[in-house]
Amino acid sequence: MTELKKLFSRIDSYREELIDLETSLTAIIAMSPKSGGDGEQKKAEFIKEYLKKHGIGDIKEVNSKDPTVSCGYRPNLIATIPGKDHSKAVWLMAHMDVVPPGDLAKWDSDPWKVCVDGDKIYGRGVEDDQQGLSASVLAARAFIDEGIVPPVDIKLLMVADEETGNELGIGEIMKNPPFGKDDYIVVPDGGTADGTQVEVAEMSILWLKVITRGVQCHASMPHKGANAFKGGARIAVALDELYKIFPAQNSLFDPPHSTFEPTKKEANVPNVNTIPGEDVFYVDCRVMPEYKLDDVIARANEIAQKVAKESGVSCEIEVVQRSDAAPPTPADAPVVKGICKAISDVYGVKPIAQGIGGGTVAAHIRKEGFNAVVWCKQDETMHGPNEYAILSNILGDAKVFAHLIFNA
Repeated sequence: MTELKKLFSRIDSYREELIDLETSLTAIIAMSPKSGGDGEQKKAEFIKEYLKKHGIGDIKEVNSKDPTVSCGYRPNLIATIPGKDHSKAVWLMAHMDVVPPGDLAKWDSDPWKVCVDGDKIYGRGVEDDQQGLSASVLAARAFIDEGIVPPVDIKLLMVADEETGNELGIGEIMKNPPFGKDDYIVVPDGGTADGTQVEVAEMSILWLKVITRGVQCHASMPHKGANAFKGGARIAVALDELYKIFPAQNSLFDPPHSTFEPTKKEANVPNVNTIPGEDVFYVDCRVMPEYKLDDVIARANEIAQKVAKESGVSCEIEVVQRSDAAPPTPADAPVVKGICKAISDVYGVKPIAQGIGGGTVAAHIRKEGFNAVVWCKQDETMHGPNEYAILSNILGDAKVFAHLIFNA
């Protein structure tokens, strides 16, 4: 039996241990104080003890000060499994925090107690991001348990604060980046059910709040007022012009173009027979990296002001969220080639390097000039009720990571 096959066989043997690990992790409620929790410290302590128990004792802690949690800090862990060549490393990055369970009535089981049903395991956080965390740990453990020294260092990076902004997690880590230019960096925190999507790029994200103001009056006498709702509706339709102004296409992304869509609508007046004097709606913009968000904001405002004037109302646009796109990881980068080969060999599918419209934690890494990919095989049930992960996916992902490390 070859060493790689030994690693795969060892990973297959971890199924019951995987259930135990997921059960322990789920029971430790690691929510941000912004979500009503007390942070990740207890979960980090459990992870440190688990790693040490299984022969991973080189653990560095990078803490971020946070007076809103009882311990006063948010933990970030870097565990190292030494390889033959210390000049290069394979990084596997996951986050420890989870989101609240939401409406408990919509869950079929206690979200903080793992429920196993065949190949599925249910509970808050089992997929997001304990799938990535567990798969990373088990891949590293396989080398230790088989007595195989990896060709390069294995680095397990487990961060806080991913669900509420990243400032105290990867944001703290990137103040003094621990990565080397030749390192492979994998973030197992997003993917598709068939495992084919390897995320290498992201669009810029821009959320706009559009406020129209007119004059409130009785609906039977509209000539005495100025309908802010009608003006806002016209602006919402007119903003479709942004599609023509910023038309760039790139097949790397799905969809392959920028998007500018009105989404959330705030309530205006409580009764039917009143013309609203103020109206508010939001626009979600996902913008191709080659465009500057300042230009998008300027053109959106230009369109809105023109239509507002024609409608007899005033208009104000506020930026609610802004995230400028990071440079993409090249599709021919060694980490992309390596993980695509591993995915193909383990799952028997043809992976595709793609860009996405959403934002991921990998953007913080790419902005500092390091190549990173986001990948795992999952159904993406995160944040909803009855979140689940597929046990065979977690073990399969661990094999992909072991393959990547073994051939780095």
